Amino acid sequence: MTELFVDQAFLSGGWHKNVSLVVGKDGTFSSVRPNTQPSAGAERVSVALPPQISLHSHAFQRGMAGMAERRQTPSDTFWTWRNLMYRLAGRITPEQMEVIAAFLYMEMLRAGYTQVAEFHYLHHDKKGNVYENPAEMALRIASAAKTSGIGVTVLPTLYMYSGFGGRPLLDEQKRFATTPEQIVDILQAVQTQTKKNILISTGLGLHSLRAVDMADVKQLTQNGAVEMPVHIHIAEQIGEVEQCLAATGRRPVNYLFDHVEVNARWCLVHATHLAPSEVTQLAQSQAVAGLCPITEANLGDGFFPLVSYVAQKGRFGIGSDSNVLISPAEELRLLEYGLRLSEQSRCVALPQNELGSTGRWLYQQALAGGAQSCGLAQWGLVEGARADLCVLDLEHLPLPDLEGDALLDAALFSVSALPVKHVMCAGAWRVRDGRHLQQDSLTQQFRKVIRTIFSEN
Repeated sequence: MTELFVDQAFLSGGWHKNVSLVVGKDGTFSSVRPNTQPSAGAERVSVALPPQISLHSHAFQRGMAGMAERRQTPSDTFWTWRNLMYRLAGRITPEQMEVIAAFLYMEMLRAGYTQVAEFHYLHHDKKGNVYENPAEMALRIASAAKTSGIGVTVLPTLYMYSGFGGRPLLDEQKRFATTPEQIVDILQAVQTQTKKNILISTGLGLHSLRAVDMADVKQLTQNGAVEMPVHIHIAEQIGEVEQCLAATGRRPVNYLFDHVEVNARWCLVHATHLAPSEVTQLAQSQAVAGLCPITEANLGDGFFPLVSYVAQKGRFGIGSDSNVLISPAEELRLLEYGLRLSEQSRCVALPQNELGSTGRWLYQQALAGGAQSCGLAQWGLVEGARADLCVLDLEHLPLPDLEGDALLDAALFSVSALPVKHVMCAGAWRVRDGRHLQQDSLTQQFRKVIRTIFSEN
């Protein structure tokens, strides 16, 4: 049993001082008591927050971070970026996948994440053949999470077609090819082999409307076969919206809602280009909009209509997606600053007529949306929740003596990244004094793997 005494902690009801946190042997909080006195032997820290959640990640893409910033055509877009991503995806072995993911998850922990939803579609070998164990690659993701000490929701992702109308997969997509039956088998394999691990959970990934058959989606999500989170890329690019309209006569979110029951189990990733009717549908469904501001900016996707969405009580969380930059603070800051630039106003994300801290509101909403999208019934510094917390280093903030919301605003808006000092996940310290406990070995393994991958012809 571990006990911490926190000078100020962000609990479910807001900021509290003199908080005792007791971690049980099962890796959950057995006691959370504010306004108390430290017990003998309790470790004392200044500030503790619930860690953030990355609700959308493609771990392997960390292996190309920064390599896609050269203009490849006079009109460089998501679709040209995708070519480099395919080249990387075509080279990675299972062993390399595990190393890359473990390194990424170590970086996430250092940045202040302790949970990630891994949208996993790299299923087969380099020739597109099924591995002897069809769940080989998904289990590598789970193993990487255990190695680094992060929580992961593994989302084996259905990927059947290259475009609307059932177009055959391209050669570079054949590693992704799956049937609904294969996805169910992979899910069951991961569940069976990780069922006693508090860090590992599962959900269903649907790559996109253009890559799946709606009859299969309905069967998977509504016949009881999969009672878990469901994630899908949707309406990320204007080109995707135009293709959907041409093929179906409906915009993507409208089309999805026409065919399946979208509810609180769902996470619609990106959802950048929505008509007003789609904003309303998404908000009223209680699904989560999975926003990935860094990646969406990097790829030139556009702005999610957050103002009208929030006005209708829409839920959202943040994802690191392509993992070009690992920073929950930057995700939230960029979300707010994008709104400020487009609206020519300040503190825009807050619901209209609501006053108070922009940082606190963004952080709290992202926590709630992230937990919901990962199927986590409890999240935060509350009894019964997994014992995850992020300790901030006040010495890295420019102004002294900050408290409560002012402290969180400063941590998000006045420094380049969250000033993370220590990070706990499932009751175990994973980061101490800014360093992951396996940082050197995981970094060395990652660099060796990347050199090997890019030395291939």
